[in-house]
Amino acid sequence: MSAMNTPQDSSLGREVSYPSQYDPGLLFPIPRAAARAEIGLDAAALPFVGHDRWHAFELGWLDGRGKPCVAVATVQVPCTSPSLVESKSFKLYLNSLNSARFDTAEDLRACIATDLSACAGAPVEVRFGLPPLREVPLGDSIDGLDVEIDCYGPPRADYLLADASQVVEETLVSALLKSNCPVTGQPDWATVSVRYHGPKIDRSGLLRYLVSYREHAEFHEQCVERIFSEVSHRCHPQWLEVEARYTRRGGLDINPWRASHGIATPATTYREQRQ
Repeated sequence: MSAMNTPQDSSLGREVSYPSQYDPGLLFPIPRAAARAEIGLDAAALPFVGHDRWHAFELGWLDGRGKPCVAVATVQVPCTSPSLVESKSFKLYLNSLNSARFDTAEDLRACIATDLSACAGAPVEVRFGLPPLREVPLGDSIDGLDVEIDCYGPPRADYLLADASQVVEETLVSALLKSNCPVTGQPDWATVSVRYHGPKIDRSGLLRYLVSYREHAEFHEQCVERIFSEVSHRCHPQWLEVEARYTRRGGLDINPWRASHGIATPATTYREQRQ
């Protein structure tokens, strides 16, 4: 893995052939350090814990006798891994498994976990199955606020305001987060939740801030880390949790989750209706 890997070096935005043979070399790591440095994060002392949770809907392989098998899977990459896994390379890698033989499903799962761990540079968890769809609201939606918006990028952290005279604990949700792939320019859509305890965040300002990502070009994981960092810096919560649940592309969706130290990984995860 080269520390110089950039999106421009990957298969993103290029015409590529459909892989016919299993090839873990298709996986492309992108070091996290450069993007974190841009928003003032020290890779050696991150202000958050978290993970990047992928949902894989198009997983196929052959059993030991050559019979096709299909499954869905959840993949969890720790945010402390040196590299993130570039999404198109992940899709191509999964496609390369379609003609590969595995005696058992567990052999396949272990193979994927080994290959992704090598790419990310840290242990990656792989399990079959997907989280359930959420049927009740996670928190208070701010999308219905009657606000005028005229900024769609770059992100405007100065929109974020909080009232120190009111200390609350709440979860604010918006389905209006959109950013763009930094290489292809394709849109990435997500529902984002901001859960916190601290000075009451101005909801109109938060909505304007989230919409200001609309023409911003940055990877999913980096957008969530930017949101976490800027809400922390501007609103001074005692603790904070940010998760973005992106819609599917090519059989994969990603759900980056970042939280203050001391916040436990959610015992139950879920998918949005749009996922």
